[in-house]
Amino acid sequence: MGTIILVIAFVIEAAFAAYCIITKSNQKKVRSFIRIGSFAGFVLFTLVAVIEWSLRWYGLAVLLLVWAVLGVWTLVRSQADKKEYRGRRIVFQAVAMLLLVVIAVIPAVIFPQYQAVEATGEYQVATVTYTYTDTNRIETYTSNGENRKFNVELWYPQNANGTYPLIVFSHGTTGTKTSNMSLYNELASHGYVVAAIDHTYQALFTTFADGHTTWIDLDYIKEFSTEDAHSDRQQSYVFYQKWMKIRMDDMNFVIDTILAKAQEEDTEPVYQRVDPEKIGVIGHSLGGSAALGIGRMRKDVTAVISLEAPFIYDIEGTKDGEFVWNEKPYPIPVLNVYTESWNHLGEWKQYAENYALLSDTAATAFNVYISGAVHLSLTDLSLASPFLTNVLTGKKSTTDAITCLKMINKVSLEFFDSYLKGKGNFTAAGMY
Repeated sequence: MGTIILVIAFVIEAAFAAYCIITKSNQKKVRSFIRIGSFAGFVLFTLVAVIEWSLRWYGLAVLLLVWAVLGVWTLVRSQADKKEYRGRRIVFQAVAMLLLVVIAVIPAVIFPQYQAVEATGEYQVATVTYTYTDTNRIETYTSNGENRKFNVELWYPQNANGTYPLIVFSHGTTGTKTSNMSLYNELASHGYVVAAIDHTYQALFTTFADGHTTWIDLDYIKEFSTEDAHSDRQQSYVFYQKWMKIRMDDMNFVIDTILAKAQEEDTEPVYQRVDPEKIGVIGHSLGGSAALGIGRMRKDVTAVISLEAPFIYDIEGTKDGEFVWNEKPYPIPVLNVYTESWNHLGEWKQYAENYALLSDTAATAFNVYISGAVHLSLTDLSLASPFLTNVLTGKKSTTDAITCLKMINKVSLEFFDSYLKGKGNFTAAGMY
């Protein structure tokens, strides 16, 4: 819709400028009617839901309102145009107006309107958000001695009875707890309780229950921007250890807190839905690495999905400039989902364990490659902003966002159904 509005604005301004040049007049009244009509059209399209009103349209709405007010003022004054006609001025005004429209519409172009991926399950989905505080940990990203706290949003079956498996999700670098809502809704609609974490200071931002917003830590940005496993594996190992401890401690605390609350009497409805005997974890990128680590260390977690992430928790150190790996077989069923990195696993040292699993005969290690997708295609950002997805990844996805997200939903649901609910034998592997 943002692109369509830009095209319409270009056509109107070009046609009006041509009209002024042909008539050798500034056409102030005509410009006033165009301004008023543009604002009226915007309001009408919003009322009939052609334009879905949201933050992305605030800039354009303000611009059109100001222009409409100026147009009404011009018509009310009904004074003759005292400015001498100049063709150069007409062209300059047209360019200036278009530039203002472009600036106002940028949010709508970067974050276009889109239809969410519809959940296919039988249950209605409810959500609730809590701020958890771990009183046994001191926040490492601040120096004031405060306890570690972070937000957790839970998706769960609303019109349901009984208990359901718990799935804990960890977002990628600079992501947020809402990074994979399509997947959360799909799982919850099929009878799962999904807990998605905002890893404070590693998330782009998080807003706590008291309304305070905390943004990503600048030192953390510097760390992941400079980390390079090709040139300095020892430094990478140090970063990996730091990042994994923070994320895995968050995930462990979430699991332990939810299990404890599930045992309380008169607990909140979402906790009443949790089956403490069936737990899975999933994550994207760095969050996927944390999920893989949780699957290695916790005996009550029985299924793991990694959305394009290395097994960096299994790196135990470095020797002679190379990573030293935990050589014990991965203990539980694991599904690795890949995009373009599929063709580079053998080259990237931090993905050595992933590469080994491509030819491993373990019956419970699965690999899925989504052809044509890019790293951020595995998140809802590909739906919310195809532009940012391509820019941040540095490569254009040739797979439709909806198609990719539906693939992730399908294989994730089938995998968890098999290993947490005992429904069928999961066999998905290979290319999609």
